[in-house]
Amino acid sequence: MSDEKAGQPGASGSTARKHTALPKAQILIEALPWLRRHNGKVVVIKFGGNAMIDEDLKAAFAQDVVFLHQAGLRPVVVHGGGPQINAQLDKQGLVSEFKAGLRVTTPEAMDVVRMVLAGQVQRELVGLLNQHGPLAVGMTGEDARTITATKHSPEIDGELIDIGRVGEITDVDTGAIEALLADGRIPVISSIARSADDHHVYNVNADTAAAALAASLGAETLMVLTDVEGLYADWPHSDEVISRLTVSELQKLMPELSSGMVPKMEGCLHAVRSGVGTARVLDGRIPHSILLEIFTDSGIGTMVVPDQQPGGAA
Repeated sequence: MSDEKAGQPGASGSTARKHTALPKAQILIEALPWLRRHNGKVVVIKFGGNAMIDEDLKAAFAQDVVFLHQAGLRPVVVHGGGPQINAQLDKQGLVSEFKAGLRVTTPEAMDVVRMVLAGQVQRELVGLLNQHGPLAVGMTGEDARTITATKHSPEIDGELIDIGRVGEITDVDTGAIEALLADGRIPVISSIARSADDHHVYNVNADTAAAALAASLGAETLMVLTDVEGLYADWPHSDEVISRLTVSELQKLMPELSSGMVPKMEGCLHAVRSGVGTARVLDGRIPHSILLEIFTDSGIGTMVVPDQQPGGAA
């Protein structure tokens, strides 16, 4: 062997290095159609469940949202704060109670909800996102009259019940959100609404708020993070997840759903019926579940799509 070739890597070494890097290239190429499809589109993400209290999952969520932003999408984050609200209510000796899948919100509980959502959860999430640059701006539904609501009284067994200061959304003004998006920011919105008819504020279910905002923004997709794999086909008899279903198919399943899933799936129905391209329920316990869902062929969770239109177009 000549001296010139003696110090150079052979073909096998060069090939090995190429093969080591190849899976990364394949992953990027797989994402290309999705990047092209979603470029410039609004994606509304409801942040909730265990991802809100696990430090690693929170960090992964922030990375996902910033990745979407850097990849040319326009993410909008809507959050609740169930675990943190429960903890603060317990600390103050107030009872946590749910009816029809919604938190019973007394005036005292509303003070806690407002403080925790806007003063704790939102600030932490904005801080995590802004570790990656001056991107996130926090606001609540009260700000700029973004979300307006009236008192919501759900029906149980044919009877309307009082669950306190829980709001039913009557109007959405996306002007402030659109201004932030136009400025290259990531809006982070707490699910609190101004009252349409008095000087109070309302606790609004975060799934419902995210769906209403997605519809008003004309979002490409709504993504709802939760603590289950998706919508189960025959729970509790089976843990098979329905990967895709139409609005009509979901409507038929609604009476059989557990109370905790009802607001999430009602939100998905509302969003897709209002023109949002797809609505997805994802397992937020999986790190980087947003990227796995939106940028891979397989995806995870359950996706709700419009009914087939005449001519075969969905």
